[in-house]
Amino acid sequence: MTLPSKIVMVDLKGQYKKIEAAINAEIKEVLDSAWFIKGPKVNAFETDLANYLGVKHVISCANGTDALQIALMALDLAPGDEIIVPAFTYVATAEVIALLRLTPIMIDVATDSFNSTADLIEAAITPKTKAIVPVHLFGQSADMENIMAIAKKHNLFVIEDNAQAIGSAYTFTDGSVQKAGTIGDIGCTSFFPSKNLGCYGDGGAIFTNNDALAQKISIIANHGQHKKYHHSLIGCNSRLDAIQAAVLKVKLPYLEEYITARQTVAAYYDAAFADIPEITIPKRVANSTHVFHQYTMKIAGGKREDLQNHLAGLDIPSMIYYPIPLYKQIAFAPYYQGKAPLPVTEALCKEVMSLPMHTEMEEITLGYITEAVQQFFK
Repeated sequence: MTLPSKIVMVDLKGQYKKIEAAINAEIKEVLDSAWFIKGPKVNAFETDLANYLGVKHVISCANGTDALQIALMALDLAPGDEIIVPAFTYVATAEVIALLRLTPIMIDVATDSFNSTADLIEAAITPKTKAIVPVHLFGQSADMENIMAIAKKHNLFVIEDNAQAIGSAYTFTDGSVQKAGTIGDIGCTSFFPSKNLGCYGDGGAIFTNNDALAQKISIIANHGQHKKYHHSLIGCNSRLDAIQAAVLKVKLPYLEEYITARQTVAAYYDAAFADIPEITIPKRVANSTHVFHQYTMKIAGGKREDLQNHLAGLDIPSMIYYPIPLYKQIAFAPYYQGKAPLPVTEALCKEVMSLPMHTEMEEITLGYITEAVQQFFK
């Protein structure tokens, strides 16, 4: 095995080099204008993203965590109201719930798609439940048609955490298609640099088709102002700066190309691991495209750490998303004292492993990685 150039989990430099001239020109326009906060670049990106997603309103903000917090703030929830979230996700999803003195109710996920399901959600609903936050984990939409049906039945809000699945398309039983993040009452995303659509700093956005919610979200994100120095709500300060908007405006037209590149990498991995019984490749559900923010497989037989060490010895990085259920984090202990563990989440935290996944992966690199994995299981 011959080591190719340094292998990274995400090659942001290589991606930048392909669009360097356009990125630099857009950034220079911002610098020349000296309009660094809000302004035409931000407005133009919001419009472009709304058109791409097929949603009425996009309100940009400072990061994906703020997007989730602002979405919850817009729903007039009261301290102690329960919000259902998966236990197998990044901390931000539940963190903002606790921060607002709401109660995160953590539920298990499907063992194959890693996403929330309608039946698991419905089993957790109580008279205190006010909202559901499904997470479209690793690049694939949760079963939104059935989740929305449960929400309607119980009169609950739905906030989609779409930080990992922007561009994923969900197909309903009637054949209609919507982008992930545009189906619930509110959708949220992150533009963290490593995301499928990432900027060169922090950034996020909130989506909705509800005019009244869009207006309220815009006010909350701008210090609660309905006009300058007139504060109708308690808000926060969360804005996407113009340089990041300029970067995103250049990258957005490439998003479908980036998705195709990621799917090609995933298909290569799939073929290489198809005959290894200890590996379960990522599930593709029938009603959602997978945009592969991560290529996350399951490693059976307690061999994950040994495989990680084997790969590290060959200079191949890997990651575990996520090693600890949220309810086992010290910060969330008060919400889960005395409750039973969630078996699928517990198992996934011991089995999942993600391999390098990005838009610039070359076949020589993929060959080196897959041969190393195959070698381990021989």
